[in-house]
Amino acid sequence: MIILPSAYLAPVSYYALLWAHGREVCIEQYEHYVKQTLRSRAYIATAHGRECLTVPVVHSAGGKMLMRDVKISDHGNWRHLHWQALQTAYDKSPFFEFYADDFAHFYEGRPTEWLLEFNLMLTQTVCRLIGMEYSPTLTDEYCKEGDFVDMRDATFDTVQTLPYYQVFAERNGFLGGLSIVDLLFNMGPESLVVLNY
Repeated sequence: MIILPSAYLAPVSYYALLWAHGREVCIEQYEHYVKQTLRSRAYIATAHGRECLTVPVVHSAGGKMLMRDVKISDHGNWRHLHWQALQTAYDKSPFFEFYADDFAHFYEGRPTEWLLEFNLMLTQTVCRLIGMEYSPTLTDEYCKEGDFVDMRDATFDTVQTLPYYQVFAERNGFLGGLSIVDLLFNMGPESLVVLNY
């Protein structure tokens, strides 16, 4: 079994693990929420290079929160800003128009107030569009050690994947460590070829 953290529009390498290990993957819900990580942050490619998209969260008075208890904040009109950033970055990509409606409702509405649930819903949507079977299993408790591969602290955005077509590659070169939406909007149904590498 592999334990992964919950992730907002996770990097391509995260999905490569989901593809390779399928039903052996378990998503951690009892860890303490870690700020400034893939749990609430994703990177996309723009004409000017990498851009970070961060989901703001409601911080508890006591400081530490379990991942399963983290609420999304409405601060700063972030949904509109993220959707606008995705449209600007990918409207010229080969498959953005084909998949845009599948993502729009996450940003035009409020499908949930919980970060974990929001991330899981996005992950299921991406998996469906790529053609991956995915039924998330969540941890029942936090385990420090056991018979599992612990990927909760892995740095997925530094893992190399097979290079693929990117709209701004001529200007920026190939940018690795980007969100799965970069692969999906640029490669569409061929995304699995990259994840299979």
